[in-house]
Amino acid sequence: MSVSLSARNVVKRYGGVVALSDANLDVHSGEVVALIGANGSGKSTLSKIINGVVVLDGGQLLLDDKPVHFSSPQTAKQMGIATVFQELSLIPQMTVSENIWLTREPLRGGLVDHKNVRLRTEELVALFEGTHKFSLHPDSTVDALPPDEKQIIEVLKALSSDPRLIILDEATASLDSRQVQRLFELVASWKQQGKAVVFVSHRMEEIFRIADRFSVLRNGKTVGAGLMKEITERELVGLMVEKATATSVVQRQRQVLKKNGDQKIRLEVHDLRTDLLKGVDLQLRDGELLGIGGLKGQGQRDLLLALFGDLPYTGSVVVSGEAVHFKLPRQAIEKGIALVPGERAKEGLLYIRSILENLMLPSWAKFGIPLHIGKARQAASEVSNELQLIMAGLEEPVSSLSGGNAQKVVIGKWLLRNPKLLLLDDPTKGVDVGTKAEFYRLLARLCDNGTAILFYSSDDEELLGLCDRVLVMHDGVIRSELSGESLTKSNLIAASLGASNASLHEDPSSAAGHTYERRDADESSTAAPGPAGAGETDPPSESME
Repeated sequence: MSVSLSARNVVKRYGGVVALSDANLDVHSGEVVALIGANGSGKSTLSKIINGVVVLDGGQLLLDDKPVHFSSPQTAKQMGIATVFQELSLIPQMTVSENIWLTREPLRGGLVDHKNVRLRTEELVALFEGTHKFSLHPDSTVDALPPDEKQIIEVLKALSSDPRLIILDEATASLDSRQVQRLFELVASWKQQGKAVVFVSHRMEEIFRIADRFSVLRNGKTVGAGLMKEITERELVGLMVEKATATSVVQRQRQVLKKNGDQKIRLEVHDLRTDLLKGVDLQLRDGELLGIGGLKGQGQRDLLLALFGDLPYTGSVVVSGEAVHFKLPRQAIEKGIALVPGERAKEGLLYIRSILENLMLPSWAKFGIPLHIGKARQAASEVSNELQLIMAGLEEPVSSLSGGNAQKVVIGKWLLRNPKLLLLDDPTKGVDVGTKAEFYRLLARLCDNGTAILFYSSDDEELLGLCDRVLVMHDGVIRSELSGESLTKSNLIAASLGASNASLHEDPSSAAGHTYERRDADESSTAAPGPAGAGETDPPSESME
């Protein structure tokens, strides 16, 4: 079972956004290649091109030294390529067997051979025997399973087609140590069988443990490739960071608080735990913009939802000096807490309702019973003007707004309540640069007025350019606290990847000059976020991480 796949000079654009500009990757039978890069580097986009989910705009794919074009995931599967997705592709209402064999059910006499399906499913489940609960069996409904067992099903689903090349896209993110160990044992057996593996992971320890070679993406370009045994953690981080920002402290967009100790403590958290969080401690003062960094899925969303009363948790939470344990969002709202969610379409807005109704969602009670609609309209108009909301009128549906203006409505509805603690879940995702600049200025005003802000962003530059401190999360814990001179891009990326402490506070740009191949992308200094033009850019439908 031999295979050779090459991605050559791959380009992918989403409107005016360039996700990949010169991506390259080679993987061959019997080896594991780690595909590495920071947030937004293009790893997911390149993976989706290889498995047929996304069609490239330039460059080419070579399979067994022959040009190929995958117009769909099914085409890629027919050529022996399978992917284990981090974002599960399972159908919750179906059973384990049905999910694994969907559209590929073994037949007998033109009908599904249920006995054979069950037997082969049991053989697959047995590969992870001893690492999961007894609930994982062929007839289990997927919706009832915990996240780790769902991830195992994703692995088994990929294996069921006996692929020649397997892409593991953050496949270990939901697995415990026993399950990761078993997966790596399977990977070793795949190598012996001549299969090829592309391993996408944000865990540095795993990368060095399993990969034979590496390929590093930065800003959509492949900037380095080589043997794992010939590179160190620090050097690998150096490839992921532009030279100009490797050791420099990014210029702040607003004055960092000089005397945080003089400000009132608004939030104290101790040993906060959820299914994903493993004990989080933090302290946030009035007027402080505290960043939450780290790569996606490390517990940032759990932290914000728990603090807003939208996710069960254990641990100690103190707000404004009062011990609290919110079980419902309305309890958090009553204590002056607001949350701007990460998915505005699903969690932040009622798209078929008017702009006025959306702005007033958490605040109708302020305007009395019976409702003083005139006062409500005046308040909504004032906040719309403050946010420079571009609209035809307050009575228009939110669906008529651009992405950036819709996000302003999500933020505006909370400004009407004058929150004391503002929780932000990646609020500028899919927002144009002009609206981002306005949003940054708003954050500065809120902090100047004493609002405490806990701010998660998938954009490292935002964290570096806006925050007083950044707490970097990795695997459900705070890996590192960065501030002042330690708040650099290299330290942020190293902590995000779970690199050893020795890799922090050092100059990773010295990675050049070693025996591995290095492709120098265009180097340019990275300024802090700020005004950079105008015009709305619709977000791509696929992640560009």
